[in-house]
Amino acid sequence: MKILITGICGFVGYRIANFWKQNVPGIEIIGMDNLIRSGSEINRQKLSNLGIQFIHGDIRNSSDFEALPSVDWVIDCAANPSVLAGMDGKSSSRQLMEHNLSGSIEILEYCRRVKAGLILLSTSRVYGVDALSTLPMNPQDQRFVPRESIIDIPGVSDKGITEAFSSTPPLSLYGTSKRAAELLALEYGSAFDFPVWINRCGVMAGPGQFGKVDQGIVSFWINSHRARKPLKYIGFGGNGYQVRDFFDPKDLVSLLVKQTENPDSGAPSIVNIGGGVASSLSLAELTAWCDDRFGKHEVEKTVESRPFDIPWIVMDGTVCESNWDWRPETSKIEILETIALHAEKHPDWLDIVNR
Repeated sequence: MKILITGICGFVGYRIANFWKQNVPGIEIIGMDNLIRSGSEINRQKLSNLGIQFIHGDIRNSSDFEALPSVDWVIDCAANPSVLAGMDGKSSSRQLMEHNLSGSIEILEYCRRVKAGLILLSTSRVYGVDALSTLPMNPQDQRFVPRESIIDIPGVSDKGITEAFSSTPPLSLYGTSKRAAELLALEYGSAFDFPVWINRCGVMAGPGQFGKVDQGIVSFWINSHRARKPLKYIGFGGNGYQVRDFFDPKDLVSLLVKQTENPDSGAPSIVNIGGGVASSLSLAELTAWCDDRFGKHEVEKTVESRPFDIPWIVMDGTVCESNWDWRPETSKIEILETIALHAEKHPDWLDIVNR
């Protein structure tokens, strides 16, 4: 089987490619990336060492697809993944839409032309900010906990947010661009008869992630704590009680293999992917883990809020598990520890990937 991974030099694309190449015999991987993000050249060299063909190209440019060979599947990992993108002064709204929406159109046109299946890595941020922000919460043991007894909202279970949760805007420009890409992918697949799977991913984390405040938060927090760089709890009382679940993207490979080998399985087109309740943490809990691992480090507090911040979201992966027999294999503590070891081995990591 031959696959194309877009955004292959990013953290998620590289981690998937690396694990897939080394653990699945007979797979041929081609990677495409525009290398605009700091740190991506590091992964480009690693891909060369793995014998993975790399093509320097930009998914926004239709001409960059013209010379690509035909493949069986495209795994779309290319995106501007920041929830503040287009509003933070670091990228424009047009740049965001060109990356996440116009780029998706070019990928879909390529899939149409060569009859390749598509697996789109989407995001938990396609769920509505207002609906998430108004879920009733209780502070409990350094984290927010849903008040399940009074929550009667479609798409909320004791395991987290399901695929039925509201996707009514506002979602953020990022979330809306990914939701639009989801709809386009389903329409193209139906109109031009190629398989489409959409995996809505929660937070992904692991060693080598390009950690930033608005993306790669687990890596950013651990690397910053170890280096004694400033950290700050923002909003929600300034206590760091906001909760997210996370998983290592290498664990996605077993799911991707099943999805590419079973294009006619009849499974739902859209599934949630996440670490679930067992692999969830608040920022305060993450700080406590870092304090034990590296020594005490004070975190600043501010009650001011940022656009699109939410107090709690945990992905309910029941639909994926029941249809694909998939769940993440790497434990929460193992993920944290491997990031910590990487941070100790590369003490200047944040400077390298945030130039």
